[in-house]
Order: sequence, then structure tokens, then C-alpha cells
Amino acid sequence: MSFYKTKNPALNTDVFSKSINPHDEAQSMTIRGTVDKTAFLALLVLLSAMLTWNQFMSTQDYAAMFPYLIGGSVLALITGIITAFNKPWSRFLAPLYCIFEGLALGGLSAIMESRMPGIVLQAITLTLGILFSLLLIYRMGWIKATENFKLMVASATAGIAFYYMISFIGGLFGFHLPLIHDNSTFGIIFTLFVVVIAAMNLVLDFDFIESGAEQKAPKYMEWYAAFGLMVTLIWLYIELLRLLAKLSSRD
Repeated sequence: MSFYKTKNPALNTDVFSKSINPHDEAQSMTIRGTVDKTAFLALLVLLSAMLTWNQFMSTQDYAAMFPYLIGGSVLALITGIITAFNKPWSRFLAPLYCIFEGLALGGLSAIMESRMPGIVLQAITLTLGILFSLLLIYRMGWIKATENFKLMVASATAGIAFYYMISFIGGLFGFHLPLIHDNSTFGIIFTLFVVVIAAMNLVLDFDFIESGAEQKAPKYMEWYAAFGLMVTLIWLYIELLRLLAKLSSRD
């Protein structure tokens, strides 16, 4: 799958200094608007995922899924990069990103479900549970996105992304780095660590959205913030799938 970001690399409060429009509150970013757009993007992921899910479940054709897995991931990665550098376009590109990711996720999820029945429901439940639990904790002020917290999460995320990238490049030449696909104790601990870092990125996403609303960022930033949140949620879901698969393989 494509490499998922955050500090969130897609969500960085520096973008507000370039996009604030304090004279037009009707066209300013709001938390409610961002929530609505996030729900819409999540629906696009679900609907597109159902297409590849249903196709695999009806045919059990593994080979037919690879174009969706590879093509969807690559197109999502390209679309995500373009979105990060063209924020006003996010209202058009964020839906495309979610559709591409949905096609890939549907195929991946269907394959995993065929091998380990029940794993997809578990991963979805855990993803939503982590999302709402952290949102509640964040809103109650029990956890704050301080500068030290941001630095820690950003550094860990960058390190994970670099490790995954080296592993991916190495795989093209016939070797793989340990831990990522390893179901040993250390492999499970590594994936659990990645899950924790992905979850901590949600806190930064919440802070980004709240800061954007407070600073009255332009309306299109709702799409951009929703896109960034979906990037994190998809990454978290994939890592939870990986963790559950590793644990299941040890039974």
C-alpha cells in the first residue's frame, strides 16, 4: 500500500499562515464542515471498497485483485502528493484519493478476510474505537498536541516511513527488512509501535482541524483537513490489519 504520512505531512499548521482570510467568515473553515466532509470521504472509501470486496468474494480470484491493489495504491499516492502541494484542489482531489484507496483497501481486506475470517470487522472496530476514544480524550483536555509531542510523533512517523521505504526498495531487489512482515515477538512489538504512532497522529489531526477553525482558514481547508484525517485513518486501519494478521498466524 502507499506510504502514509503524518505529523500529518498533509496536515501542518504552517499552511494557515498562507491561507487565512479573516475578512470572510462565511467562507471560513469550521469543525462541523470538516466533520461533514470527512464523513463524505469515508463513505467514498466504503463504497469503492465494496466494489473490489464483492468482486473477490464472488470470484475468489486473487490475480484479479492485484491491479486494484497496485493501481489503486499508486494512484492514491500520486493523488495524495498532488493534493499536499495544491491545497485549493483538495475539494476535487480528496474524493479521488479516497476512491483509489477504497479500491485497494477493498481488495486487500477481502483477501485478508478469506484467509482469516473476522479480521476485517475486528480491524474496523478497533480503528473506530481508537478514533472516538482519542477524540474524547482530546476534547476533555487529557492529551494536548504540545510542541514536544508534535516533534516526537513527527520524528517517529518519519522514521517509520523511511524504514518502510527502504524495505519496499529492497523488495524490488529480492531482500526485505525484518519486523514489517515478521510474526515473531519483535515483529509484533514493532507493528504495535507503528499502530500507536498512527493513533498519535490522530491527535495532531484534531489539533490541525481545531487550529484551522480558530484561525478562520479558507473554506477549502475543510476538504484538505478531511483528506489528511482520512490518510491517518487508512494508515491506522492497515496497520491494525497487519497486527491482527500477525497475532492470528501465531495461534
